[in-house]
Amino acid sequence: MTLNTYEDEQYAVQQIRDGRQKIYDQLSKLIVGQEVVIEQLLISLFAGGNCLITGAPGLAKTLLVRSIAEVFDLNFRRIQFTPDLMPADITGTEILQETDSGARSMQFVKGPIFANVVLADEINRTPPKTQAALLEAMQEHQVTVAGVSYQLEEPFFVLATQNPIEMEGTYPLPEAQLDRFMFNVKIDYLSQDEEVKVVQQTTSEFKQTIDKLFTAEDVRRFHGTVKNVPVAEDLVRFAVQIADASRPGRSGAPDFVNQYVNWGAGLRAAQNLILGAKARALFCGRSHVNLDDVKSLAHPVLRHRILPSYRAEAEGVTVEKIIDQLLAHVPAPQLGNQ
Repeated sequence: MTLNTYEDEQYAVQQIRDGRQKIYDQLSKLIVGQEVVIEQLLISLFAGGNCLITGAPGLAKTLLVRSIAEVFDLNFRRIQFTPDLMPADITGTEILQETDSGARSMQFVKGPIFANVVLADEINRTPPKTQAALLEAMQEHQVTVAGVSYQLEEPFFVLATQNPIEMEGTYPLPEAQLDRFMFNVKIDYLSQDEEVKVVQQTTSEFKQTIDKLFTAEDVRRFHGTVKNVPVAEDLVRFAVQIADASRPGRSGAPDFVNQYVNWGAGLRAAQNLILGAKARALFCGRSHVNLDDVKSLAHPVLRHRILPSYRAEAEGVTVEKIIDQLLAHVPAPQLGNQ
């Protein structure tokens, strides 16, 4: 389909608006509950960001990510990170090949990172050198082997999981590398009724299949459309003020931040709050951003960018409580009737 820029954007807006319920209908064939988690993952996909997923084992993280990839007809690869995994195991390596004529040459064999959707399972179980290879690919959308750069497929979407229970013998990501993830999505246990439904589905011989609703080209078009969503300057300032208020030691920092925070959110926090709010607005069928779009994404944007102090841990003050206090502390802009 050949469209001019305006028609292309309007077509993408209509696709997102009309496709929301269809996406949920398809995912509900295999995924029970987790509506908030699904929304945050889709917002990140539409905005062109990457996600860190935190949750206990057995909560269908892999199934969820694979199902989203199927809905959008994207290539999916899962990488199980282990202590002995090397950078070449994910990026690819050069091998010596012999032709029919007997000549020999080096040929690059692509690794599993060459996919549209990459699930990096338990990223904190592999050494920093391998973590850095993945994070470099996330940032540059390319890998370099033997001095030659290879472009990754677009769209390129990384979802990295961390197991919050077993932290012994792991390699926690430094704050600077955590900052590269747009969201930290938290997956919790289902209710009893939802677990009953899961058990019934997974112990039955009947298997559901997911229909493909979009293409990789559609997702690439969504990225540009999201960036063109208008947002009021007061909302941008509100996002910046939330990030700024989380930084201890600064003039005007609230007392609870100075007491309970060692390190606050950087510039990427405000950027991702606004970019995510734009995607959420489209996903909700609106062509403009409102206050709820920004506030609803504060937790996934900030929970991996704020480092609580030892005092906070000793007094049971979690990062979630700190974010709640930040939202209560920063005055919301008066935008009229939205």
